[in-house]
Amino acid sequence: MIIHAENLVKTYVLGGSTVRALDGINLDVQEGEMLAIMGPSGSGKSTLMQIIGCLDRPDSGQYVLAGEDVSQLSKDQLAEIRNRRIGFIFQTFNLLPRMNALENVELPLLYAGMSHAKDRAAEALRTVGLDDRMRHTPNQLSGGQRQRVAVARALITNPAILLADEPTGNLDSKTGDEIMALFHTLNEKGRTVILVTHEADIARHCRRQIHLRDGRVVDGMKVG
Repeated sequence: MIIHAENLVKTYVLGGSTVRALDGINLDVQEGEMLAIMGPSGSGKSTLMQIIGCLDRPDSGQYVLAGEDVSQLSKDQLAEIRNRRIGFIFQTFNLLPRMNALENVELPLLYAGMSHAKDRAAEALRTVGLDDRMRHTPNQLSGGQRQRVAVARALITNPAILLADEPTGNLDSKTGDEIMALFHTLNEKGRTVILVTHEADIARHCRRQIHLRDGRVVDGMKVG
């Protein structure tokens, strides 16, 4: 098991009121699984994603990632685990506009002071089918190509988990299906893939779905 979350609680104070964003979440994810986390706005799915991605900590409860309890680690410790174990893909791609695809993908390795960054970035771009677009800047790429660059960047540190937040939200349906096919390929090679989405058509690509409402898991089902 790569993720074990037990009784996660997270609250925020908004306008003088306390909002319970997560209200006792329990979740297990097996290594190599492809999972969709669904729910309407305000259901808690973004908060859960932040905790799964080690971007935030729960107020209470336990979160075990790859056998390590990370529930109450410091921000620096969380950053180290996040950089080592998790690759992020976002709806808005988050690419630097003045850098070409190769330069965008190699950035995480450069920040980490690792060698052979350019060679590894080129290999990651080949993995996502962009070997002929390495020198193109984001404004020279289609939306689907930009998302592939973002996937390549997420892969560059060889993470065990790919965590994608609305990865097809800015794409047309055909391009979205192409990106989901890429996620399937990566999953078949052993990556654990977790998608946060409100789109039922996208969630159906995953083998399991969990649905959140008011900070709780209200439904979980396997597909196929």
